Amino acid sequence: MPTVLSQSNLPGLPLIHRGKVRDVYALGDDELLIVATDRLSAFDVVLPDPIPGKGEMLTQISNFWFDRTADLMPNHLTGKPVADALPPGVDVALYEKRSVVTKRLKPVPVEAIARGYLIGSGWKDYQASGEVCGIRLPAGLRQAEKLPEPIFTPSTKAAIGDHDENIGFDQVVATIGADLAERVRAATLAIYRHAANYAAGRGLLVADTKLEFGTDADGRLYVMDEMLTPDSSRFWPADEYAVGTSPPSYDKQFVRDYLETLDWNKKAPGPALPREVVEGTAAKYAEALKRLAGLSLD
Repeated sequence: MPTVLSQSNLPGLPLIHRGKVRDVYALGDDELLIVATDRLSAFDVVLPDPIPGKGEMLTQISNFWFDRTADLMPNHLTGKPVADALPPGVDVALYEKRSVVTKRLKPVPVEAIARGYLIGSGWKDYQASGEVCGIRLPAGLRQAEKLPEPIFTPSTKAAIGDHDENIGFDQVVATIGADLAERVRAATLAIYRHAANYAAGRGLLVADTKLEFGTDADGRLYVMDEMLTPDSSRFWPADEYAVGTSPPSYDKQFVRDYLETLDWNKKAPGPALPREVVEGTAAKYAEALKRLAGLSLD
């Protein structure tokens, strides 16, 4: 059975940040312990019901991708055992598969998003203006249509409870400088192309993905946080893909679709999830882990 953890508790370790999904602790001045809980956020609101095993699956998928893309872009992992970083008396089994020891980096304050297909907020923006993040796209594209080339469509990094907003590349340059902006864009698109090519061989389409980056004291760029998980990406089964509709997804779109049926203003507190939605979501994550990484939860 997967472990279930809604909120971590590690006495003696300084808690730096409790995010939508991850709890981050300091390990001295140079390293972090990042714990992926089973919390689920949708529409930027943390929902009250955890998804059993979700944090373990997210961590295993991320670690798989960090390893596959290490030649494209360095990442935040140190490779140090989680068990050695946990305080005495903590249940190692509860934390080991959902946690990583990482370098302590300075986060780049931009959500780095690559899109290969027209869906989600990109589809809404295109319908309104014919553009996504200031990029003019061909006329007549339909929902879920493959774009001529993958595009970099960044967004703001919203606080918990607020909504990310799509921004143009010029705003990224104004926020972090031209050199770093160019490096983030190039890395995002390179990682997306690599992942899309790999996933295609497994019968999956990567519609889009969101990446996080950070820099060290020397200004070197690293990809961090999570990578190509069902929380940060849309995965579609290739054999069920059809232009003009929103394809079924191995991601939390399953939850979003349920929430769209409710009379809810998409602000905290979020509504409780029925058991079948919790179990169905866990099954989606597990299938993504199996199909992408060839892994399953013990």
